[in-house]
Amino acid sequence: MPLEDRREILQGLIEPGGRIQFSEALPGDAKAIFHVIDQAGLEGMVSKRRDSRYRSGPSTAWWKIKCYTVSELELLGIEREAGKPAFALMAEPGTGKYVGSAFITANRAIRERLWKQVQDHAAPAPKGSKRPATQWVKPGIIGRVKHLRGEEDLRHASLQDFREVDDGCS
Repeated sequence: MPLEDRREILQGLIEPGGRIQFSEALPGDAKAIFHVIDQAGLEGMVSKRRDSRYRSGPSTAWWKIKCYTVSELELLGIEREAGKPAFALMAEPGTGKYVGSAFITANRAIRERLWKQVQDHAAPAPKGSKRPATQWVKPGIIGRVKHLRGEEDLRHASLQDFREVDDGCS
């Protein structure tokens, strides 16, 4: 059966106001709908191709499109292991509270500048640290991190750029 027919049957089976909610189809162009969802600050959207047929198992008919945000977070250190992508350990600025890691996907020039700053701001590992491949840093480097919106901790995060904190002392 076509998607619209299946949705009509499903809507008739779901009790309004119950634990299971029926999501209304949004008319219009998917890009325009996503723009509205992104502007509203939502996490993303799930959609299905209108011309799809039902089939069990994995399918390319479904799309999950996520919204991202950019935050400024404090750099705790960089973890680098041979054969693996490097990633930055990030914290809430001023608190040192770890919020997750971000892959370092910036261009080569930014990566080289970052590694120099990490070496210049090297710090000993925190007591009890179980991350031997991490170069820890002193506070003072803020990273611009792109990550999924709506999550407390970083998910699908990438370090875009960084800057040193300007403490006003010159």
